[in-house]
Amino acid sequence: MTQTDGHLLDDIDHRDRPHPDPHSERHPDRRDQGDQHPGLLGSPDLRDSGEQQDPDPRRDERARRRAEAAEWRDAFAALFDPVTFRHFEGFGVGPGWRCWEAGAGGTSVVSWLAKKVGPTGKVVATATDTSWADSPSRPPVEVRVHDVSAQDPPGEGFDLVHARLVLGRVPDRERALRSMIKALRPGGRLLVEDSDPALQPLICPDEHGPEQELANRLRKGVRTLLTHHGIDVAHGRTLPRLLREAGLRQVEADACFPVSSPAGAALESATIRQVRDRLVTAGLATDHDIDRHLSHVSSGTLDLAAPALISAWGRKA
Repeated sequence: MTQTDGHLLDDIDHRDRPHPDPHSERHPDRRDQGDQHPGLLGSPDLRDSGEQQDPDPRRDERARRRAEAAEWRDAFAALFDPVTFRHFEGFGVGPGWRCWEAGAGGTSVVSWLAKKVGPTGKVVATATDTSWADSPSRPPVEVRVHDVSAQDPPGEGFDLVHARLVLGRVPDRERALRSMIKALRPGGRLLVEDSDPALQPLICPDEHGPEQELANRLRKGVRTLLTHHGIDVAHGRTLPRLLREAGLRQVEADACFPVSSPAGAALESATIRQVRDRLVTAGLATDHDIDRHLSHVSSGTLDLAAPALISAWGRKA
């Protein structure tokens, strides 16, 4: 949501806003919270009186948005879960570990950690919106509604705290980072991961034809939407410095930059469908542009690069 697991675009909402400037990738507006998913608002009440109310005309739209967000989360997880899990393996996550998944936006990371820590361990998964959870909490997993940038941590003494697509989307990054570090035991590890769309702004680095030019134009439009909604598209590269400045030791970082893969194509298709209406409304693309691009993506003839994911980690003194 991690924050957004699934959440490169999950926290763009549908409230009325002025349209973004198509020529600008910076905008001062910020969201109140980064790991919420669009459309997960629940269904209308059916009153106990026995009289069924008229169907909510927005229900189909919410269902569509919910399905699009889930599709995006699944595509993102398929592409980047192996990166996250490789880091967990390097840390030695195993039986008895206590882990906090901050800003969780899906089940894949939580499930992986639960299997590793076993019945003697604990996985606390927190988010402001936990509707992604398949079922109520059961050991070793505890799911809590929690705002990492506004509330105290859900405990202390954790061996591992992980946040993916979180810090670039919350309004108070410093407080969120302090909270995650406070939650660690001495020697515990913090792993934060964030995308950096501005680091490599082209979805088709080999721009050799009109199909690639269109793809890159739409990628620029998506970045414009992200910045308009308060997401820092250059945040990922700052993570190692932020961890050092926060007092962590043995800080390291790396980047994953997929250039061409079926998972990357699935992520692009899910991304464009999720923000299609907003691209058109903002004048960043036409329906014809988007239909053409989605056709090109589905043909499998484009090499589609995903935004770089920066992973940074360190240990508490």
